[in-house]
This record gives sequence, C-alpha cells and structure tokens, in this order.
Amino acid sequence: MTTITTNNTASEMVRSATSTALRVAARELELYDTGNVDGADEVFAPNVIDHNPATDAASGIDGMRASIAAVRDGFTDTQHRILFQQELPGGWVALHWRMTAVHTGDAFGFPASGNTVDINGQDIMRIVDGKISEIYHVEELLKLTQQISAPAQPA
Repeated sequence: MTTITTNNTASEMVRSATSTALRVAARELELYDTGNVDGADEVFAPNVIDHNPATDAASGIDGMRASIAAVRDGFTDTQHRILFQQELPGGWVALHWRMTAVHTGDAFGFPASGNTVDINGQDIMRIVDGKISEIYHVEELLKLTQQISAPAQPA
C-alpha cells in the first residue's frame, strides 16, 4: 500500500504518481481544476457508479461530465491540493483534498458572488483497468454554500 501525505496540486500529483491508480485518482481532481469535460472519458469507466450523486444528476459518466462542467461554469482559479492519498487493496484509492476557487458564475443555484471559496473533501474510488469504476465522495457543501451566499468580499 502506498500512502502519501502532501500539499501538492492535483496536476503535480498526476506527474509524480507512483502507480496508475494514484495517477488516475489525481487526474480526476485535475479535471475539475481545468474544466476538461472531455477528459472524463480518460478517467471514468462509461458505467461508473457515483454512490453520492447530486440531486437529479445523470448516472454514469454523463453525471461526472455534468459535475465537472458545473464546477467549471461556477468557479475560476479552481485548484485542488491533495493533502493525503492512500492506495488500498482491490484497486481502491482514498484521497483527502482541499479546493480553492473564486465563485464567478452561477453555481448550485447561487449567482456569482466573486467570493473566494475554500473547502475540503474526501474521495474513495475504485480503479479498474485504469479507470474509475466506483466513487464515494463527500464535500463540505454547507461551508461552500455559506461562502458563495455571503455578501461579496471587498477587493
């Protein structure tokens, strides 16, 4: 089992990953940073199971594409830093991450606020044949909602 404690960006972790599973896990977060919806085909199995989908989210890879697009359309300067990752038996990878961004577009029903956001999250994903086949995730959505619904921050 590989365990890494770091504060590197997802892109840095993609380049330095010591296994396919860790590279794919970091690449998943990098898609959110770049807004690369087409990259979902490289990272997710077509029938990926999202065990924690957003309300009314499409299933499979279409749901993952929609999620990436929602972050891309609602935020700029998005950056995920991987705080901890561990490769587990059976193709599983656990990640603890931190996302920072600026809320510059409609997101989760809130119009652009210009506010900076800073949240943490965890992903547990199963990687089969170099693609994510299952994913469990939890994000600080209450904290995110508080940050994007707060009055605009002074420059």
